[in-house]
Amino acid sequence: MRLSELDYDLPEELIAQHPLEAREQARMLVVDRKAKSFEHSRFYKLGDHLREGDLLVLNETRVMPARVYARKDTGGRVELLFVRAVENPPGAWMALMRSHRGVKEGTRLILDSGHALKIAGFARQGRPLLVSEEGVEIGEILHASGLLALPHYIKRDVGAEDLADYQTVYARNPGAIAAPTAGLHFTDSLLADLAAKGIRATRVTLHIGPGTFAPVRTAEIEHHTMEAEWFTIPEGARAAIDHARRTGGRVVAVGTSSVRALESWAITADPEGFTGLFIFPGFRFKMVNAMITNFHMPRTTVLAMVMAFAGRDLILNAYREAVRRRYRFLSYGDAMLIV
Repeated sequence: MRLSELDYDLPEELIAQHPLEAREQARMLVVDRKAKSFEHSRFYKLGDHLREGDLLVLNETRVMPARVYARKDTGGRVELLFVRAVENPPGAWMALMRSHRGVKEGTRLILDSGHALKIAGFARQGRPLLVSEEGVEIGEILHASGLLALPHYIKRDVGAEDLADYQTVYARNPGAIAAPTAGLHFTDSLLADLAAKGIRATRVTLHIGPGTFAPVRTAEIEHHTMEAEWFTIPEGARAAIDHARRTGGRVVAVGTSSVRALESWAITADPEGFTGLFIFPGFRFKMVNAMITNFHMPRTTVLAMVMAFAGRDLILNAYREAVRRRYRFLSYGDAMLIV
């Protein structure tokens, strides 16, 4: 599949810059794969489009305040986006780094908060490994003085309200640098209403990192390599999924991150670990029967996944319909239910 096949026309004014005041009021385009049809709805009506016995699979990762700013001893400014802790060297974290000039191993960085870090090496180009010089764990530094990192297409500063808005109501396990945005539409009351209708929910974790949002740059998308992300499917979730499948319920993945976790487990039978699974057209889904997702950027792995699930032509037609009806796109935008 050529990269150009992941293109579509996205008017900039449709990229949502703020969330809705009421999460569940988001518009929802319901895409029926069998009938190849669309229906316009609202997210709070999700239960009308699901069935008793269906199982929602929620990704309960929690977004870390992972962005910090620093300066080198020479005075040059550096922006860091911490991704995750690594085993070697002990206490180190891998990060993404932006600097006007190259930064070498051994460089000392003074954070705006006053803490001192040192580059202990590189996982690969552009992925420095940083250690604390003063015995304070990097996780503690981020918790105390890190900043939330909104996606680059949100053209404004992070506000105090984003600390709650850019987090699902069921987020529990810190470790993501971006939110599983399909889940942002849920409220506690909506989850309770769905449960009352016999639509249950279970929780998995996939810590969203650069692998999810890095653009595809190879001419043939099959040549793209995804950076691995850590996931776990707890025993209770595995039992709930097994029960739903045995009793005729559909496994409804909430977000592309949940899809990756579930399909990685289906392929390897390993319910925990790192996954670099890249799902693109031609992939055979083994676990997921329906998907809730947002509208994605062109030329991205997540758009390729959605096309793999519903077919390229149907998804492009759905996106054209969403543009025509002025849906809100991307992280703070509206939702799509694919059944």
